[in-house]
Amino acid sequence: MTQQTLDLFRRERCSAILRTQDAEAVGPALDAAADGGFTILECTLNTPGALHAIAELAARSELLVGAGTVLTLDDAAAACDAGARFLVSPVVDEQVIQWAVERNVVVIPGASTPTEMLRAHRAGAPIVKVFPAPPDGPATLRVIRGPLPFLRLFPTSGVTEENATAYLDAGAFGVGFVNCLFDPADLAARKFGRVRDRAARMVAAVGGAPGGQSAS
Repeated sequence: MTQQTLDLFRRERCSAILRTQDAEAVGPALDAAADGGFTILECTLNTPGALHAIAELAARSELLVGAGTVLTLDDAAAACDAGARFLVSPVVDEQVIQWAVERNVVVIPGASTPTEMLRAHRAGAPIVKVFPAPPDGPATLRVIRGPLPFLRLFPTSGVTEENATAYLDAGAFGVGFVNCLFDPADLAARKFGRVRDRAARMVAAVGGAPGGQSAS
């Protein structure tokens, strides 16, 4: 399961990450991202109805669905019980990482410094979320990968439609789109067609970009 998940991340190189307090928008927003071409979808656990949304999407075999904002072992267990195939956290928690590794679940902890990134890697995380994306953007990522080329780095918050390919050129394993995809104003106005259209552009842009790393 872990290698299959990593292979899909390597192939797709992008994920759609939904964080919202608008419970009625959750399902339609995630569906719109999938309709636009995203295969990898993440719903943060502090989104209302997140576990239900994960379970609904997990039933679709063409999608890879994960849980974000996983902070505790209880969070991890609940997400996996709902069908999540990968777990994402904004922090490095060795207990959560070990729990996931023991169950052959891909875990992606968040780190903002080289020390935290290496700590996550040594704890067993196959991918490290760069959170938040650095102020200097892709340039910082390129510098970090100089001495640490073996890290699979996945920047999220701060990644946009305009700079995503630059992150990939700098060696990112993939990128995650958050509010730039799920624009809160569009969710509030129920303009999910705009989400779908942005998703299509983002997936196309990432698919045409060079870069990336092997998942082996």
